[in-house]
Amino acid sequence: MKSALPLALTALLAACSAPIERIALTPQPSALELRPLVGSAMVRTVSLPTYAAAEEIAVEQAGGLIATSEDILWADDPERAVTLFLTQSLADILNTTVGPEPWPFVGLPDVSTDVQVAQMIAGADGTFRLTGQVYVGGDGINFRNSADTFAIVVPMVDQSLASISAAQSAALVELSELIAGKLGR
Repeated sequence: MKSALPLALTALLAACSAPIERIALTPQPSALELRPLVGSAMVRTVSLPTYAAAEEIAVEQAGGLIATSEDILWADDPERAVTLFLTQSLADILNTTVGPEPWPFVGLPDVSTDVQVAQMIAGADGTFRLTGQVYVGGDGINFRNSADTFAIVVPMVDQSLASISAAQSAALVELSELIAGKLGR
């Protein structure tokens, strides 16, 4: 009888808690089409700041403080979602084989990209900011290594979650286009 009590309490508490709502990144295709300089490219798992890597949606408050709420969460792990978003965008722009890390195909990719995000936040000023560095280097072929910084700012309609998701997606499309410019012409 004693072992049934904790199980019953757990079930009761679960029934009382409200379901967690989730929001996905808003899909946005790029209009850019480039001829690829490579046959394949790998997108390494994108490195995000701690607040952006969490399930909770981070929003900058007045004074620069970053606040999160557990009421609505991202639908997917943010690092995975951003990595897959960039992978799909690059594949669409370049019309070539692009895969995430770990490389899902036999052999080495021609090049790999490594994105290190310094800032990814819905700002108190009504903009979404995405900053950091992107590294491109040859893996399977001799390809010129490059390192570039990026500072992308996208205006938001308002501070709603739908607006934040749309602005984040627009910023990621812009980042995809910047990376594609290194891999195509």
